[in-house]
Amino acid sequence: MGSEGPAAVTIHVTGFKKFHGVSENPTETIVSNLKEYTEKKGLPEGLTLGSCSILETAGQGALTQLYQTLRSALPGKDSESSCSGRIIWLHFGVNSGACRFAIERQAANEATFRCPDEMGWKPQKVSIIPADGGISRVRETSLPVEEITKALTKKGFEVMTSDDAGRFVCNYVYYHSLRFAEQSGVKSLFVHVPLFLTIDEETQMKFAASLLEVLASLCP
Repeated sequence: MGSEGPAAVTIHVTGFKKFHGVSENPTETIVSNLKEYTEKKGLPEGLTLGSCSILETAGQGALTQLYQTLRSALPGKDSESSCSGRIIWLHFGVNSGACRFAIERQAANEATFRCPDEMGWKPQKVSIIPADGGISRVRETSLPVEEITKALTKKGFEVMTSDDAGRFVCNYVYYHSLRFAEQSGVKSLFVHVPLFLTIDEETQMKFAASLLEVLASLCP
Protein backbone atom coordinates (compact mmCIF):
# COMPACT_ATOMS: atom_id res chain seq x y z
CA MET A 1 0.00 0.00 0.00
CA GLY A 2 1.34 3.42 -0.92
CA SER A 3 1.59 6.22 1.60
CA GLU A 4 1.22 9.08 -0.87
CA GLY A 5 -1.50 11.70 -0.52
CA PRO A 6 -2.79 13.69 2.46
CA ALA A 7 -2.03 12.41 5.93
CA ALA A 8 -4.91 10.50 7.45
CA VAL A 9 -6.90 11.83 10.38
CA THR A 10 -8.64 9.49 12.79
CA ILE A 11 -11.29 10.94 15.10
CA HIS A 12 -12.47 9.00 18.14
CA VAL A 13 -15.71 10.11 19.73
CA THR A 14 -17.33 9.86 23.15
CA GLY A 15 -20.74 10.74 24.56
CA PHE A 16 -22.41 10.28 27.94
CA LYS A 17 -25.23 8.24 29.43
CA LYS A 18 -28.17 9.79 31.25
CA PHE A 19 -27.69 11.74 34.47
CA HIS A 20 -29.62 13.69 37.08
CA GLY A 21 -32.22 15.84 35.32
CA VAL A 22 -31.49 14.43 31.84
CA SER A 23 -33.21 11.07 31.41
CA GLU A 24 -32.25 10.80 27.74
CA ASN A 25 -28.84 12.19 26.87
CA PRO A 26 -28.71 13.30 23.22
CA THR A 27 -24.96 12.61 23.10
CA GLU A 28 -25.59 8.90 23.73
CA THR A 29 -27.86 8.83 20.68
CA ILE A 30 -25.50 10.90 18.51
CA VAL A 31 -22.41 8.85 19.29
CA SER A 32 -24.22 5.50 19.11
CA ASN A 33 -25.57 6.30 15.64
CA LEU A 34 -22.61 8.21 14.20
CA LYS A 35 -20.90 5.23 12.51
CA GLU A 36 -24.02 4.23 10.59
CA TYR A 37 -24.85 7.85 9.78
CA THR A 38 -21.42 8.64 8.35
CA GLU A 39 -21.28 5.35 6.43
CA LYS A 40 -24.46 6.36 4.59
CA LYS A 41 -23.32 9.95 4.08
CA GLY A 42 -19.68 9.18 3.35
CA LEU A 43 -16.60 10.82 4.81
CA PRO A 44 -13.90 12.81 2.99
CA GLU A 45 -10.83 10.93 1.81
CA GLY A 46 -8.27 10.60 4.58
CA LEU A 47 -10.80 10.91 7.41
CA THR A 48 -11.55 7.85 9.54
CA LEU A 49 -14.14 7.67 12.29
CA GLY A 50 -12.53 5.57 14.99
CA SER A 51 -14.10 4.33 18.20
CA CYS A 52 -17.48 5.65 19.37
CA SER A 53 -17.77 5.19 23.14
CA ILE A 54 -20.41 6.04 25.71
CA LEU A 55 -19.03 7.09 29.10
CA GLU A 56 -20.68 6.90 32.50
CA THR A 57 -21.76 10.37 33.59
CA ALA A 58 -19.38 10.29 36.53
CA GLY A 59 -16.07 11.77 37.57
CA GLN A 60 -13.64 9.64 39.57
CA GLY A 61 -15.77 6.54 39.23
CA ALA A 62 -15.47 6.60 35.43
CA LEU A 63 -11.73 7.34 35.23
CA THR A 64 -10.69 3.74 34.53
CA GLN A 65 -13.15 3.56 31.62
CA LEU A 66 -12.06 6.99 30.36
CA TYR A 67 -8.35 6.17 30.30
CA GLN A 68 -8.91 2.75 28.76
CA THR A 69 -10.87 4.52 26.04
CA LEU A 70 -8.22 7.20 25.51
CA ARG A 71 -5.28 4.79 25.44
CA SER A 72 -7.02 2.41 23.05
CA ALA A 73 -6.61 4.92 20.23
CA LEU A 74 -2.85 5.32 20.48
CA PRO A 75 -0.81 3.58 17.79
CA GLY A 76 1.45 0.74 18.87
CA LYS A 77 5.13 1.44 19.47
CA ASP A 78 6.08 -0.40 16.29
CA SER A 79 3.41 1.26 14.16
CA GLU A 80 4.54 3.64 11.45
CA SER A 81 1.22 3.66 9.67
CA SER A 82 -0.45 6.07 12.05
CA CYS A 83 1.00 9.33 13.30
CA SER A 84 -0.38 10.05 16.75
CA GLY A 85 -0.47 13.75 15.92
CA ARG A 86 -3.29 13.00 13.49
CA ILE A 87 -5.51 11.51 16.17
CA ILE A 88 -8.29 13.64 17.62
CA TRP A 89 -10.46 12.86 20.62
CA LEU A 90 -13.88 14.48 20.23
CA HIS A 91 -16.08 14.53 23.31
CA PHE A 92 -19.78 15.41 23.22
CA GLY A 93 -21.72 16.53 26.29
CA VAL A 94 -25.17 18.03 26.75
CA ASN A 95 -26.04 21.46 28.12
CA SER A 96 -29.76 21.19 28.85
CA GLY A 97 -30.17 24.97 29.00
CA ALA A 98 -28.40 25.71 25.70
CA CYS A 99 -30.05 26.80 22.46
CA ARG A 100 -26.96 26.32 20.24
CA PHE A 101 -23.81 24.25 19.96
CA ALA A 102 -20.73 25.30 21.93
CA ILE A 103 -17.12 24.57 21.00
CA GLU A 104 -15.21 24.49 24.29
CA ARG A 105 -11.81 26.15 24.27
CA GLN A 106 -10.60 24.98 27.68
CA ALA A 107 -11.22 23.03 30.86
CA ALA A 108 -10.57 24.09 34.45
CA ASN A 109 -8.79 22.01 37.07
CA GLU A 110 -11.85 22.25 39.31
CA ALA A 111 -14.59 19.80 40.21
CA THR A 112 -17.58 21.50 41.83
CA PHE A 113 -20.58 19.33 41.03
CA ARG A 114 -24.01 20.95 41.30
CA CYS A 115 -25.50 17.53 42.00
CA PRO A 116 -24.04 14.06 42.66
CA ASP A 117 -22.77 12.27 39.56
CA GLU A 118 -24.18 8.89 38.58
CA MET A 119 -21.88 7.18 41.09
CA GLY A 120 -22.87 9.47 43.94
CA TRP A 121 -19.83 11.76 44.02
CA LYS A 122 -20.37 15.49 44.68
CA PRO A 123 -17.01 17.27 45.04
CA GLN A 124 -16.81 20.97 45.90
CA LYS A 125 -13.83 23.10 44.85
CA VAL A 126 -11.60 20.03 44.40
CA SER A 127 -8.59 19.99 42.05
CA ILE A 128 -9.19 17.42 39.30
CA ILE A 129 -5.44 16.74 39.04
CA PRO A 130 -3.82 17.86 42.33
CA ALA A 131 -0.35 17.59 40.76
CA ASP A 132 -1.37 20.33 38.30
CA GLY A 133 -1.86 22.81 41.11
CA GLY A 134 -4.95 24.64 42.29
CA ILE A 135 -8.44 24.99 40.89
CA SER A 136 -7.51 28.12 38.93
CA ARG A 137 -5.35 26.11 36.49
CA VAL A 138 -6.81 25.70 33.00
CA ARG A 139 -5.80 23.63 29.98
CA GLU A 140 -6.62 24.72 26.43
CA THR A 141 -7.19 22.64 23.34
CA SER A 142 -4.53 22.91 20.63
CA LEU A 143 -7.22 22.87 17.94
CA PRO A 144 -8.28 26.18 16.30
CA VAL A 145 -11.56 26.80 18.11
CA GLU A 146 -12.41 30.08 16.36
CA GLU A 147 -11.85 28.59 12.90
CA ILE A 148 -13.94 25.53 13.79
CA THR A 149 -16.78 27.75 14.99
CA LYS A 150 -16.67 29.93 11.86
CA ALA A 151 -16.60 26.92 9.53
CA LEU A 152 -19.64 25.35 11.20
CA THR A 153 -21.51 28.66 11.23
CA LYS A 154 -20.92 28.93 7.47
CA LYS A 155 -22.56 25.53 7.13
CA GLY A 156 -25.71 26.96 8.73
CA PHE A 157 -25.42 25.74 12.32
CA GLU A 158 -26.00 27.85 15.43
CA VAL A 159 -22.55 27.63 17.02
CA MET A 160 -20.63 29.61 19.61
CA THR A 161 -17.16 29.51 21.13
CA SER A 162 -17.13 28.90 24.88
CA ASP A 163 -14.48 29.46 27.54
CA ASP A 164 -16.46 27.77 30.30
CA ALA A 165 -17.20 24.03 30.13
CA GLY A 166 -18.78 24.18 33.59
CA ARG A 167 -17.42 22.39 36.65
CA PHE A 168 -19.40 19.15 36.33
CA VAL A 169 -18.54 15.84 34.63
CA CYS A 170 -18.09 17.38 31.14
CA ASN A 171 -15.33 19.68 32.37
CA TYR A 172 -13.88 16.83 34.47
CA VAL A 173 -13.56 14.53 31.45
CA TYR A 174 -12.29 17.33 29.21
CA TYR A 175 -9.54 18.29 31.66
CA HIS A 176 -8.30 14.70 31.86
CA SER A 177 -8.51 14.35 28.08
CA LEU A 178 -6.58 17.58 27.42
CA ARG A 179 -3.85 16.50 29.83
CA PHE A 180 -3.70 13.05 28.21
CA ALA A 181 -3.62 14.62 24.74
CA GLU A 182 -0.70 16.87 25.65
CA GLN A 183 1.26 13.96 27.11
CA SER A 184 0.47 11.65 24.18
CA GLY A 185 0.87 14.06 21.27
CA VAL A 186 -2.76 13.84 20.17
CA LYS A 187 -5.55 16.43 20.14
CA SER A 188 -8.73 16.81 22.16
CA LEU A 189 -11.92 18.84 21.84
CA PHE A 190 -15.16 19.05 23.81
CA VAL A 191 -18.44 20.17 22.30
CA HIS A 192 -21.66 20.89 24.18
CA VAL A 193 -24.95 20.21 22.40
CA PRO A 194 -28.52 21.20 23.36
CA LEU A 195 -31.37 18.81 24.08
CA PHE A 196 -33.23 17.30 21.12
CA LEU A 197 -36.25 19.35 22.23
CA THR A 198 -34.24 22.45 21.34
CA ILE A 199 -32.39 21.24 18.22
CA ASP A 200 -33.84 18.09 16.66
CA GLU A 201 -31.95 14.82 16.32
CA GLU A 202 -31.47 14.97 12.53
CA THR A 203 -29.93 18.45 12.73
CA GLN A 204 -27.63 17.32 15.52
CA MET A 205 -26.52 14.28 13.52
CA LYS A 206 -25.76 16.56 10.55
CA PHE A 207 -23.83 18.85 12.89
CA ALA A 208 -21.75 15.97 14.27
CA ALA A 209 -20.88 14.72 10.77
CA SER A 210 -20.01 18.26 9.64
CA LEU A 211 -17.84 18.73 12.72
CA LEU A 212 -15.83 15.62 11.83
CA GLU A 213 -15.15 17.02 8.37
CA VAL A 214 -14.20 20.46 9.70
CA LEU A 215 -11.82 18.96 12.27
CA ALA A 216 -10.13 16.84 9.63
CA SER A 217 -9.68 19.82 7.33
CA LEU A 218 -8.23 22.05 10.07
CA CYS A 219 -6.04 19.52 11.87
CA PRO A 220 -2.43 20.54 11.07
